[in-house]
Amino acid sequence: MRRPDQQTTTRPTTDPAPGTGTGADATADTPPDGGTGAGSLPDGTTGSGHPAGDLTTEAVLAPYLRGQAADFLRSLRLHHEHSAPADAGGHDAAAATRALRRAARRISGSLHTFRAALDPHWADQLRAELAWLSGVLAREHAYANRLTRLVEALHQLSGPALPAARGARAAGETAASDAQGRAALGVGAARAGALLERRLTLARTRSHSAALQALGSSRFHAVADAVALLVSDVPLAPGTTGRTPEALLEPAERAEQRLLAAVAALPPADTEPYNEAQDAAWHQARLLLRLHRYAHEVVLGGAAPALASCGHALDLHRDAVEAAAAAAAAARTPRIAPATAYALGVLHADQRHEVEAARAVFRETWPYATALTAP
Repeated sequence: MRRPDQQTTTRPTTDPAPGTGTGADATADTPPDGGTGAGSLPDGTTGSGHPAGDLTTEAVLAPYLRGQAADFLRSLRLHHEHSAPADAGGHDAAAATRALRRAARRISGSLHTFRAALDPHWADQLRAELAWLSGVLAREHAYANRLTRLVEALHQLSGPALPAARGARAAGETAASDAQGRAALGVGAARAGALLERRLTLARTRSHSAALQALGSSRFHAVADAVALLVSDVPLAPGTTGRTPEALLEPAERAEQRLLAAVAALPPADTEPYNEAQDAAWHQARLLLRLHRYAHEVVLGGAAPALASCGHALDLHRDAVEAAAAAAAAARTPRIAPATAYALGVLHADQRHEVEAARAVFRETWPYATALTAP
């Protein structure tokens, strides 16, 4: 996992945790991690303590996948226990769902990155099914968080006027103007909040029903059976493929290079803040960072916090983008009052500013400076 121009490039330091470190994921787990080189150290070991010759699918990847599969099944059992009608542990059920998604993402991501070292047909099929499951389970949580985010933002935007500025008359006039703006916003904020609550609560309810339907489907039971088999049997590629360190190091290196290239191609800081067409490039960087983190966990044997802040920034970026889109969609509701539309427009602008703020945090915390200064 070294860059081609590895000379004096500054890289994050490694702080691997013991074991496979299921950790949490970008949206609801431990802060994103990632990022150090995984080449052999002078003593012939990798950053995880594995001897370089032992960095094979049998010694490293297979145990990692088996561990994630066991976490998946454990989370599924907890979800069933806390989702029973007589059980009031809604919080526990939500935690079990997050853990289930976390394990599913790690299995799916590892199958993608290290596909060449595994039975490709099996890896492609299971990866697609786990992606489906993770997506279905994620929607209810996403809608709930989006509603909370937007309602809180509306409250802050339309709340009490800011304290009057000290001293100058011009500053006092500015404070008065702010107060008038908040008063005008307050007229439509309550209705805007109610509209958002109706729309997002309905979407959340439908997502909850879809998740329950998915968890009771034959498709899900087939996925669970496949993961259960993975606990005891990891289908490796035939022949000698995957039995050398390069079978893991080379795919991990490619995952890192894809991430660095995506970050280098991100739009510069002085671009138009309301250009939604640029959002896709940032979403892609977030997904590639996730794959890099999972590859890092496999190869180094644990998680490192080097990319925690920039990974968290990309999560906030995604949340703000989706919240802004929800505000804009609500503003297109037919026959809403002008004051309501105005409040939703201000809310949309506020969330787009949050998008820019998240991008700025990412740029400030990204440890590979050369990637962001590339032409």
